[in-house]
Amino acid sequence: MESKSNPDNAAQKTAMHVSSISIIVNLLLSLFKLIAGIIARSDAMISDAVHSASDVLSTIVVIVGAKMSSKESDAEHPYGHERIECVSSIILSGVLLVTGIGIGIVGLKKIIAGSTGDDLTVPGILALMAAVVSIIVKEWMYWFTRSAAKKINSGSLMADAWHHRSDALSSIGSFAGILGARLGYPILDSIASVIICVVIVKVSMDIFRDAINKMVDHSCNDATEDKLRSLIAAIPEIRRIDLLQTRLFGMKIYVDIEIAVDENLRLKEAHYIAEQVHYSIENSFPEVKHCMVHVNPASTVSDGSTK
Repeated sequence: MESKSNPDNAAQKTAMHVSSISIIVNLLLSLFKLIAGIIARSDAMISDAVHSASDVLSTIVVIVGAKMSSKESDAEHPYGHERIECVSSIILSGVLLVTGIGIGIVGLKKIIAGSTGDDLTVPGILALMAAVVSIIVKEWMYWFTRSAAKKINSGSLMADAWHHRSDALSSIGSFAGILGARLGYPILDSIASVIICVVIVKVSMDIFRDAINKMVDHSCNDATEDKLRSLIAAIPEIRRIDLLQTRLFGMKIYVDIEIAVDENLRLKEAHYIAEQVHYSIENSFPEVKHCMVHVNPASTVSDGSTK
């Protein structure tokens, strides 16, 4: 069976377009939040600005990953380069982890300083306004990037979308901390930084776990395999499905199938049935890069059952 060609040019263009917008927005937003954090003397907002700045680095990783993973198969890489997407996601998870831990350390130091009697600064109103702007912008960026990631089935772009969502969540934490500090509890600004750290670390671990699953030939979920079985079983000439195995290869899926047909069929007829299975699956499931079909003979006994 011939495998499908690599239709990744449109996907790469989509990833590049979304990533370019993301870089511009993040640069402007991180600069705005940094200035607001410094002027308003808010640790939480400065931490939030650092988080937004890290989004720029993560988006650059997405661009590089999308470009490399879309390369055609070659002699040294006959199965393509899709797993580079997983490498990009792992790098993104690492960037998120380091960013989150750094923010948490700064917040803890401020909390310890406050508990020992050092005065904590009450942030200005500008920091509160910056948090609101950040929540709106980053939540929009999350949905914008998530939509594109689903459209082209890109793991690294989806990871970048969650990076935007984690930034929105961190901005919510910043808003709560800054508001609490302005209401007379200045330590809440630093506590917000620690909460931001926990959120970011959690997201980074989720991204890492998903990428690892796609690098170690993890099978598809049960729902996808059930749909595959239903599609195969709908072909009348197939007596039974002897084997169905799936494995994730980056953002693509490889499917191995063994079907049983009447042992008295001619080779040409059995081959035609196998082709029906092959092309039905590849046409019905765009994420399937290749489907391998093996045909087994099914003998018929006198009561009409097969074995």
